[in-house]
Amino acid sequence: MTTPEGTTTPETPESRTVTAPVEQIRKALLGYRVTAWVTGLWLIALCYEMVMKYGFNDDSLSWIAVVHGWVYFVYLLFAANLAVKVRWPIGKTVGILLAGTVPLLGIIVEHFQTKALKARFNL
Repeated sequence: MTTPEGTTTPETPESRTVTAPVEQIRKALLGYRVTAWVTGLWLIALCYEMVMKYGFNDDSLSWIAVVHGWVYFVYLLFAANLAVKVRWPIGKTVGILLAGTVPLLGIIVEHFQTKALKARFNL
């Protein structure tokens, strides 16, 4: 690939693939970021529910699992949407989708993916 200055830069797989327009990526990234945080916080609440249920025999918080399940489903949709728009490989996509199942890991992964995508697409 030749730059305007006449120098050549090595092609990477990411530079050869066509991605969505930057504005669509920006919107998809925002949705992913919000749902990653919401999913992470609900997962922490789910851990609290499990401690109360199995540690103290308190079954009054069983609704948290239902809410977390739906929130995680929405996270899957937003993360998959972003993955398609930025052309993540399937292994990376599956890893990011599974990160939402480990407390705080989804939030940490979101931070690093956001940083990488902002640099890659100049967001």
